[in-house]
Amino acid sequence: MSGPNAGNLTQRLLYGAGIVGATILATNLIFNRETREDGGMPPFERAYLNETFLHTGLGIGIIGVAASALHQSGWSVRLMAANPWLVIGGGLAASIGTMYGCFATSPENYVQKYALWAAFNVTQAAILSPLMFMSPALLARAGLYTVAMMGSIAFVGATAKTDKYLYLGGPLLAGVAVVAVSGFAPLVLPATAVRTLMWTENIWLYGGLAVFGGFTLYDVQKILHHARLAERGLMKRDAVNESISLELDFINIFVRMVQILGMQQRRK
Repeated sequence: MSGPNAGNLTQRLLYGAGIVGATILATNLIFNRETREDGGMPPFERAYLNETFLHTGLGIGIIGVAASALHQSGWSVRLMAANPWLVIGGGLAASIGTMYGCFATSPENYVQKYALWAAFNVTQAAILSPLMFMSPALLARAGLYTVAMMGSIAFVGATAKTDKYLYLGGPLLAGVAVVAVSGFAPLVLPATAVRTLMWTENIWLYGGLAVFGGFTLYDVQKILHHARLAERGLMKRDAVNESISLELDFINIFVRMVQILGMQQRRK
């Protein structure tokens, strides 16, 4: 690698690290002025959260590898040529079926549990494989930004006062409904409704980022709440189920990051 290129790479890495650090600091100062009063996170909460993060990372890894393999097999081309309503319906059925099957399976039945979890991840990979048409550099940037965004928000959720953000569940469900409806707009509105389509696209992209950023905050606090219940014997420890929520947050943020970066690239 030549000197100028190495310098540019170092500058970009330092710039990226600065953005991540500043984001964590800013979100903590703005949203998390009131921190925990119990002296920090208890060991059982920390262990449960770390186990959930580990499963989330493994799940995202499975999705990435499976999506790449499916894309190379020609699946992406066949998927994009199919009827969009059939793709949406089939994708939702497979995703919901494997997800709730995993939720309903006891953690003691680990073979069935992990089989359904793996099937859920492969289902997500099958839906997301057309993203592999995008530039690898763009996908890497989108992944980095997604990790930075989720990491900073998760930090806030993990260090906030106990159950501070659990009230967000209801409003976030309403928000995700609005985002979902806006996502269907291009399929039902005529191409002549340019202004309406532009607004629905902005809701889908930027409203979706806000909603799933909020879900990350909510889900981290929900995981810690479940850790306390499991510690008291009121529910079973189940990091696999917990990880699915964070995986869905990651996927929804990542897809929007890819779209936003792609739009910026086309404008240049």
